[in-house]
Amino acid sequence: QTFTAWCNSHLRKAGTQIENIDEDFRDGLKLMLLLEVISGERLPKPERGKMRVHKINNVNKALDFIASKGVKLVSIGAEEIVDGNAKMTLGMIWTIILRFAIQDISVEGEGPGYLPPGRRRLPNPLRLIRDLSPSAETSAKEGLLLWCQRKTAPYKNVNVQNFHISWKDGLAFNALIHRHRPELIEYDKLRKDDPVTNLNNAFEVAEKYLDIPKMLDAEDIVNTARPDEKAIMTYVSSFYHAFSGAQKVPEAAATAANRICKVLAVNQENEHLMEDYEKLASDLLEWIKRTIPWLEDRSPQKTIQEMQQKLEDFRDYRRVHKPPKVQEKCQLEINFNTLQTKLRLSNRPAFMPSEGKMVSDINTGWQHLEQAEKGYEEWLLNEIRRLERLDHLAEKFRQKASIHEAWTEGKEAMLKQKDYETATLSDIKALIRKHEAFESDLAAHQDRVEQIAAIAQEL
Repeated sequence: QTFTAWCNSHLRKAGTQIENIDEDFRDGLKLMLLLEVISGERLPKPERGKMRVHKINNVNKALDFIASKGVKLVSIGAEEIVDGNAKMTLGMIWTIILRFAIQDISVEGEGPGYLPPGRRRLPNPLRLIRDLSPSAETSAKEGLLLWCQRKTAPYKNVNVQNFHISWKDGLAFNALIHRHRPELIEYDKLRKDDPVTNLNNAFEVAEKYLDIPKMLDAEDIVNTARPDEKAIMTYVSSFYHAFSGAQKVPEAAATAANRICKVLAVNQENEHLMEDYEKLASDLLEWIKRTIPWLEDRSPQKTIQEMQQKLEDFRDYRRVHKPPKVQEKCQLEINFNTLQTKLRLSNRPAFMPSEGKMVSDINTGWQHLEQAEKGYEEWLLNEIRRLERLDHLAEKFRQKASIHEAWTEGKEAMLKQKDYETATLSDIKALIRKHEAFESDLAAHQDRVEQIAAIAQEL
């Protein structure tokens, strides 16, 4: 939690952040950006691919940059970072924190980093040091501890001897703030027997007024026998830089620093626009590629319900899924034009997207999409009407066949009877009349049979 908050306190200057420290540095992009922000230097251009080799190359660029400043990263390799090895990733971040934020701390009069009177070192938490050895870490800790001891010396109930239990009651944090910004803390009202309140008070004031993000959890500190030393050192170092950075800087140096910051900010903003364009273009092209085959599929379904579902899916596509993609396409073109304008005003070369991701490529893909979409709804409606006609004909066939079968039932048995053999003359005359009526009825049913056959043929 602490290391994540520390990283985000710097990454937010570049308009981004991380959520999971052992996941979000795996591709090397945000790790390189973090180093650029805290060092003020540009690293080699990162690789934008998503394959493992691209991620390893980016992490190696970051590790090479650290090594070029003389910092030794023992047993930490790019593969471990890319694979999300939490222990190695945290070790690397601690190395960066120690060297970039703690090692340069100086205290006038004595201790590590001491400078004679009249030669005060300008506060620079970003200055890179030589190597990471146990003695260097001890020296860095002693410098920060001495600074804390001197700043909190006048305060009752505060005795900073280490970076773990000395901070559990929260008074030391409040004392540091009160020493530099007394209007923010009512120190005399704090009680040593209410550590959670004290800690939360310091964390909230620091975040609200000093722009120091909350890196620790009050309950965790109070309920832990020995709070994590590295976490507290990291958080306390933020107070040192917040307060030492408030001292006056020569005007020329401040002006130069502001210019550098502005150039870095512009470059970082341009890099972000390039990254956003590449990602948006990739996502949009992938969506188009997935959608076109679906729109080109004219395979009819067997039931009206299935075709109606396809029609509903298509209307959802037109109503829900396509409009955001239209907005993304417009935003993509706006971002591209904005970026080219910024680069031109900065006398920088024009931006050339990756192969296949030009605005013209997006437009070509979009035209294919709309061609595939054209006529799809008409085909769906025609298919539904065809199936409805089939259902109607099938039902008509069943009804007519049922009526005809009911009429024919028993007719053949009746015709085979030989009741005329024993009939009288009057009976035979009656049978003849009955048979003539049957033949007349049969002629009418012949038309019905032909109708049934015609329906069957149409089906």
